[in-house]
Amino acid sequence: MIKVSEVHKYFGGNHVLQGVNLEIYDAETLTIIGGSGCGKSVLLKNIIGLLKPERGTIFVDDREITSLDEKDLLEVQKRFGYLFQGAALFDSLTVGENVGFGLKNLSTLEQADIRKRVLECLAVVGLKGVENLKPPELSGGMKKRVGLARAIAHQPKYIMYDEPTTGLDPIMADVINDLIIHLQKTLGVTSIVVTHDMKSAYKVSNRIAMLYQGKIIGAGKPEDIKNTKDEVIHQFVEGLSHGPITLDLEKVI
Repeated sequence: MIKVSEVHKYFGGNHVLQGVNLEIYDAETLTIIGGSGCGKSVLLKNIIGLLKPERGTIFVDDREITSLDEKDLLEVQKRFGYLFQGAALFDSLTVGENVGFGLKNLSTLEQADIRKRVLECLAVVGLKGVENLKPPELSGGMKKRVGLARAIAHQPKYIMYDEPTTGLDPIMADVINDLIIHLQKTLGVTSIVVTHDMKSAYKVSNRIAMLYQGKIIGAGKPEDIKNTKDEVIHQFVEGLSHGPITLDLEKVI
């Protein structure tokens, strides 16, 4: 289990996370929703140890990670796979080299075993026969799936998805949703999804939590969130322009 307790994160004078409390249970898919710039990706990066909070604690499998040195933190990070928002592939490497990048640099597997694992992971995400292509030759949806193949290559316990459907057409977005569900069920992984795509959130989640003004203001099953009486959560999930969440229209328009 992952436990986030009273986590605060600042960037200069910007107090992004203002006392986040959240528990993520084994083998569930938890989706974190919230507006653009509210700190969802920052929270993910704190959980995985890419960022360190100024205050608060984060436990991964009963181990407090915020005070670990680099060597011990790396061992915890090996339990995570991470799908970046833009896939974050290396254009100079082939698809196969991208998927096997972590295995080559962080494991003791022989090259033949790495290649076998790469082909298995590409098959899982529906991309047989593309291992020799370069990322510029791929569509946006294919890049997302290659990024997902890389994320599962080292058989992680946890997979983090940062805006997995952003920039995709509705059909390809649903393909990614189905993959998230498939991996959670077949591999038994714990999935943490960050998104403002409510159609995706309702489909893939066991639970949904909303981040607003630096805190988790509500969490529950998808049907609980859909039928919430909380005015802030209701406004967000329904996509309403009027409500307690206000925008500076001079900045938006």
